[in-house]
Amino acid sequence: MDNWNGNCHRCGVASYFHTMSFFNTDLICSKCEDTEKLDPEYKQAVEAERAEVMNGNMNFAGIRSNEIQSWSHHT
Repeated sequence: MDNWNGNCHRCGVASYFHTMSFFNTDLICSKCEDTEKLDPEYKQAVEAERAEVMNGNMNFAGIRSNEIQSWSHHT
């Protein structure tokens, strides 16, 4: 996670907190994390990540690694 620049990769808002998305390699703020958890495929994304880690893949790009995520919640 060394490419954190202080701004959420998904919404662009400055944040002191970040975590990696379960859908791709975006480093996201807590509001984007909360929004991500509401996605109908969230459970599938978490399970896919867990399975990859259990198989030794610590660099799984996520089930939506080729998609651009853009969610607006900071208005």
